[in-house]
Amino acid sequence: MAEESNPTAVPRRAMLHGAGLGGAFALLAGMREARAANPSAFPQHPHWRFVFVNHVTTNPFFVPTQYGIQDACALLDCTYQWTGSANADVAEMVNAMNAAVAAKASAIAVPIVDPHAFDAPTQRALDAGIPVFAYNADAPAGSANKRLAYIGQDLYQSGYQMGERIASMVDSGLVGLFIATPGQLNIQPRLDGAVAAIKKSGKNIQTQQIATGATVNEELGKIKAFYLGHQDLKGMFAVDAGSTQGVGEVMQQFKLASKGVHAGGYDLLPRTLELIHSGDLDFTIDQQAYLQGFYTVMEMFMYAASGGLTGPADINTGLKFVTKDSVEPYLSSKTRYEGSSSKEQYVPRSGPIKV
Repeated sequence: MAEESNPTAVPRRAMLHGAGLGGAFALLAGMREARAANPSAFPQHPHWRFVFVNHVTTNPFFVPTQYGIQDACALLDCTYQWTGSANADVAEMVNAMNAAVAAKASAIAVPIVDPHAFDAPTQRALDAGIPVFAYNADAPAGSANKRLAYIGQDLYQSGYQMGERIASMVDSGLVGLFIATPGQLNIQPRLDGAVAAIKKSGKNIQTQQIATGATVNEELGKIKAFYLGHQDLKGMFAVDAGSTQGVGEVMQQFKLASKGVHAGGYDLLPRTLELIHSGDLDFTIDQQAYLQGFYTVMEMFMYAASGGLTGPADINTGLKFVTKDSVEPYLSSKTRYEGSSSKEQYVPRSGPIKV
């Protein structure tokens, strides 16, 4: 599946915040105003085409990621291609990378969801002079993969913090841990971190790991089946967006929160936010999917614009627990930053900043 986009036909947008690239990002932040005053304020550059390879191209988690890519490309007068696999097929992703190299892409971004499969295509791209960036999932420590930078969440640490929260809510008993595709490096480190934190708590909590699949409907079915076979469980938690939504829907269907069962997971799917608000999920973790697209384009652009002198830098897109006490702004503001709207908009805020 591939999607070619030419966002230069829509108005340029500016949504730069929370960056960690120093002078490079400061330059970009003022670019729009400078161009308005002087059309030649930013150097003319080739019409670069950035290829984003993805492991679940139709998964709703990546809707805001694609908006971030679109917005950054519109700002910087570039185009992008969205391609890869719809169902986490690593061979399809590798083929998409090889096709991008053959087509002489300006840069390639890929979630490194397999510890070895992307080493050769990454090197092939680099040998052809094409920079490669990892987003959403990174090569393991000590890997032979030579990607230039990683843009995404610290996955193991986020899972560890989720595990600590699980242990604070559950004293003992069975806890189901749901993962779409075991072993994939975008989510397996989270599950590993959660299990490690639960074990370290010393509580008598038994964890069982359940593979749910790459599509939302498949995930929901697997979660419901697990609950029906383990109705004495004390908690259900997921490490990916689709499974988190599924956990919340099963919790709501069987009114499990009222029975003392706890639940939570990851990401800001609109349905997940509704289930937080209704009390069927205790929390979800925001990893800022929009920024995983936006910042990656920024790094690609700066690398190309500076002749390789500026750009590659690891960026942690963050971890934030969203609970019933903090979910209201997400529900009242439908934006492309969370993927709940496609509308381009400025979202004003007021009052003190709570951290």
